Parts: sequence; C-alpha cells; structure tokens
Amino acid sequence: MRKPRSARLLREEATKLLKANRVKGAPVPVIDIATSMGARIRYSPFEGELAGMLVRDHDQVVIGVNSLYHPNRQRFTVAHECAHLALHEGEVHIDRSFSFNVRVNRRDAVSSMAADAKEIEANRFAAELLMPYNMVLADLKERPIDVENEEAIRELARKYQVSIQAMTHRITNLLDELVNIP
Repeated sequence: MRKPRSARLLREEATKLLKANRVKGAPVPVIDIATSMGARIRYSPFEGELAGMLVRDHDQVVIGVNSLYHPNRQRFTVAHECAHLALHEGEVHIDRSFSFNVRVNRRDAVSSMAADAKEIEANRFAAELLMPYNMVLADLKERPIDVENEEAIRELARKYQVSIQAMTHRITNLLDELVNIP
C-alpha cells in the first residue's frame, strides 16, 4: 500500500480549487465546486452505511449522495468525492444497470476508517475544502477556542456547515500542526 500524499500537498490542491471557484468565505459552496469540476449531484436513499459514490463514464461524472444523511454529512460526502475526482482514477466495476464498465469510488463505513491511502487523502482533502486552512486559522485567531468548549465549536461548525465532530477534528489537527512547525 502506498503512502498518502502529504497534508501540505492536499491543502495546495484544495486551495487551487477554492481559488478557481472564487471562494472567499464560509460556508464553502461545495455543490457549485463539484459542478465546476463537471460532476452532477444525485441524491438517493442508500441502504446500509453507504454515504456516497463517484461514478465516471467517459465524459459523464455523477456524485451519488445518500439522501437519508444529515445535510452536513452530505456536504462532506460531496467534498470527499470531489477529492476522488481531482486526485484518483477510481476502481473499475461492472454494474448491471450499465452495459459498460464504469469507474466507481464509494464512500462508506470502510472509507471513513481511512484504511488506505486514497481514503486518507480524500478525507483530508474534504476537510481542506470545507474548512479551508486560512479561514479556520483566521477564526481561531479572532476568538481562541478551547477544543473542549463544545458551544464555541458548534458555532464554527454552523458557520462552515459541517458536523461538530468534523470541526473538532479539524481544529485539533490545525493546532497540532501549528505546535509542531519546525
């Protein structure tokens, strides 16, 4: 198994996408970004743990999103699939509903565990896209936040339209990164 790309490289890729889409503030318009990348978004109730998938067929790209999930979770799924679209070729699967081979990336319980490099990259990229480094850093400088202050984190999570868990994870990673700068 290959090693995941560095957080710095993934940040640069997400930042390019944010700049190309002229994103200046939160919440990041992730649906517009996916559309600018050529993807169509389709919502459907998926069974089990499946949060979403990326399907590529020649010149068509569809991001399928589980309509049963919370809107914040759906936003993360779209951002995660944008990462696969930007960074990865995808795996070839044959789906009986198509008469040809398609490339499919699925977002499910296994992908959220980040067991392989592509999933780690997609999760990191999604965090960078939805909670951009410079924006979150500016928010933290404006009002220092204790990671145990759930109300302060909830407020930021609302601003970025992400889950409290995602924002807590993001802040923790950013603070760790800032502390460990050589």
